[in-house]
Amino acid sequence: MHTIPASNVECLLESHSKVGECPTWNVAEQCLYWIDIEGRKFHRWDPSSASNQSWDTPERFGSFGMRQAGGFVVAAENGFHFYDPMSGDFTPITDPEADKPNNRFNDGRCDRAGRFWAGTMIDQGENIPDAALYCLDPNGGATLKQDSIILANGLAWSPDNTTMYFADTRMAVVWAYDFDLDNAALSNRRVFIDFGEGDGVPDGATVDTDGCYWLTQPRSWTIRRYTPAGQVDTVIELPFERPTMCAFGGADLKTLYITSLGEFLDDEEKANRPLEGGLFKVEVDAQGLPEPLFG
Repeated sequence: MHTIPASNVECLLESHSKVGECPTWNVAEQCLYWIDIEGRKFHRWDPSSASNQSWDTPERFGSFGMRQAGGFVVAAENGFHFYDPMSGDFTPITDPEADKPNNRFNDGRCDRAGRFWAGTMIDQGENIPDAALYCLDPNGGATLKQDSIILANGLAWSPDNTTMYFADTRMAVVWAYDFDLDNAALSNRRVFIDFGEGDGVPDGATVDTDGCYWLTQPRSWTIRRYTPAGQVDTVIELPFERPTMCAFGGADLKTLYITSLGEFLDDEEKANRPLEGGLFKVEVDAQGLPEPLFG
């Protein structure tokens, strides 16, 4: 077991985000895009100048992917949209849950065939399994891929495109599926990680070139690396309690960027834990993969 101490984790920005999420490294620009869902902000972090640029979003963005045509595809509060932060253009594509006002989109990312996958969550009311996972094709059609979800998270694919990982935060489980890249088919769902006391819950995740799954685990003060067999071999100890997602970036894709949750703290907790909601990084030995583009 390899442990990376919290002292190795650097706070890049004390942003006090309500729900920092979806860090996504842009290889061409050598910068990190990320969002604050509840703060309704879309961010661009430039490590070369240590500067962060922000735009207000027209509604809550749960996740996004970069487009081959430029700009972004977004899983927003009300379905899938195209978005250009520079112009402010926000163009609807489709809303597969328009009939479910208690749901909103959450975690999502592109697969290596250029499709955008995103899952929904129960936003208001009881925690009933009435959310789902969808796949958006470049032609604009959205297909239901997994139903009976409460809070979609942890989406990632193995480097060889044969396994998809997907989590439900409120069920506290990560599943693995057999995945067919050619036709986006899922099969053979099985439990990949089950959570015990003190393990926290699963949130956002990424995969490295070795096929290992890096999972943020809020409430546990850790990020953990799981081998394809589901065994923990690395633990990153964090100087904050609630990481939300991690992503590889940097020139060599060996910098792990981490977003976090700043919401739901009382005044005393905010004073004692000023890093919650910040943007962080830690250097690791593992290497990530370039994030695919939509289309």
